[in-house]
Amino acid sequence: MKTLIIFLLLATPAMAQDYNSSPWNYKNAPNNWANSPWNYKNSPNNYDNSPLKYGNERIIRDNQGNATGYAVPKADGGVNYYDFSGKRQGYTPGQ
Repeated sequence: MKTLIIFLLLATPAMAQDYNSSPWNYKNAPNNWANSPWNYKNSPNNYDNSPLKYGNERIIRDNQGNATGYAVPKADGGVNYYDFSGKRQGYTPGQ
């Protein structure tokens, strides 16, 4: 029993994250308009998110150089990551 309690106490900080990076924080939630692919800024139909735009720095590439998605900067300094169908794959929290 003692070992289990010690293990749980040691494991908890590794799993904990602060509220700013949590998906439960509304500013990171996919249903927030700022993160929605229905918002034109985040849309795959926006030319700024297109792999056809020459020198586009928003494009995410795999190890072979193939375009796999795009990154859209958020107003708070974070970044949203989308695949080319507009599905949000992840985010980096801002301030």
